[in-house]
Amino acid sequence: MPSSNEKVYAMSFAKIYPLLVNKAVKKGRTAAEVDQVTSWLTGYTPEQIAAAAASDLAYGDFFRQAPALNPARTLVTGVVCGVRVENIEDPLMQDIRRLDKLVDELAKGKPMEKILRKP
Repeated sequence: MPSSNEKVYAMSFAKIYPLLVNKAVKKGRTAAEVDQVTSWLTGYTPEQIAAAAASDLAYGDFFRQAPALNPARTLVTGVVCGVRVENIEDPLMQDIRRLDKLVDELAKGKPMEKILRKP
């Protein structure tokens, strides 16, 4: 039986990305802002994010193949889905939850300067 983490890693980025965008757009933010926080976290360009969203790339592989995970991502802390991000032991799941947290902050109306942590 695959772990719940493995199920998340196997999900298609093309399925998850629109959910992230919708969460932000429903709260008056933009897809470009979702791309901005995703780029900040992963190093992908908006064009690369769009290409990944149009492909069959697995969500886990989207993070495994990230061009440049931001060293300041460790500053992204707090609770997502009832789990404290900084306490997640699996580094891949931790990065996935960090993206959830960034999109949550966008949706809550936090200013971009606060969302994109500066070390």
